[in-house]
Amino acid sequence: MNKIRKAVIPAAGLGTRFLPATKAIPKEMIPIVDIPMIQHIVEEAVRAGIDDIVLVTARHKEPIENHFDYNYELDDILEKKGKKDLLDVSKAVGGMCNLIAIRQKHPLGLGHAVLCAESAVGNEPFAVLLGDDLIDSEVPCTKQLVDIYEKENASVVGVMEVPASEVSKYGIVGGMMLGPRLMEVDRLVEKPASKDAPSRFAIPGRYVLSPSIFKCLRETKPGKGGEIQLTDALQLLAGRERLLAYQFEGVRYDTGDRLGFIDATLAYALKRPELADGVRAVMRKHLGS
Repeated sequence: MNKIRKAVIPAAGLGTRFLPATKAIPKEMIPIVDIPMIQHIVEEAVRAGIDDIVLVTARHKEPIENHFDYNYELDDILEKKGKKDLLDVSKAVGGMCNLIAIRQKHPLGLGHAVLCAESAVGNEPFAVLLGDDLIDSEVPCTKQLVDIYEKENASVVGVMEVPASEVSKYGIVGGMMLGPRLMEVDRLVEKPASKDAPSRFAIPGRYVLSPSIFKCLRETKPGKGGEIQLTDALQLLAGRERLLAYQFEGVRYDTGDRLGFIDATLAYALKRPELADGVRAVMRKHLGS
């Protein structure tokens, strides 16, 4: 059994829902409190035992790559000023992972972004983490999926149960339940109408996949807008080898949505002992209680 050593993080989008903030900076660099969203995603992969991060980017995304590099000028200033705590923070980010950056030169969808990473991933299983989905859990969501992959020797997608009114926002899976949280998948539908959904189990952006997915992606025909959908390729994969869905443990925040971003910011700030009391006081002030 191959160890999961690589994670693919698509980060080539324009971030238009966060304009004007994203006019000059990548959306992925917008912080949750003081940690960029992309760092939270990378930290999840690293905590799952993954060392190599394949970042699929586009033009003007260099600040993401710079963030995970060493900043010798900054480190020198912090050292000279005796700010060891901040120096340690800066150095820790620079040494967090081995970053491999690949350009997605045309915006042809999530499936195409994953396919762009094939040369860096090679013929081995890998994780995929989407940057808009922040999942707070004691055991990292990606680690939960890695454990399922290594136990079952099968690709696995992370899922969560959503209300019927929200299934049209997600890729939805259907199949036979193997246990309280595990499903053998035989059907996937991208953003179905509620009446057409095979279940209410939605994929919010976590996958551990066999390298067979690359062949499936190459065979997947572009859909709406000329985009190659990862969900369509997963349907092909499910017809050729086992595909599982695991209802992960944890709380998911949709940081690609402005209210979801605010929700995540408050939740993560309240988890910080040095900030929690002050955040509660600010909330009481604005709520008038």
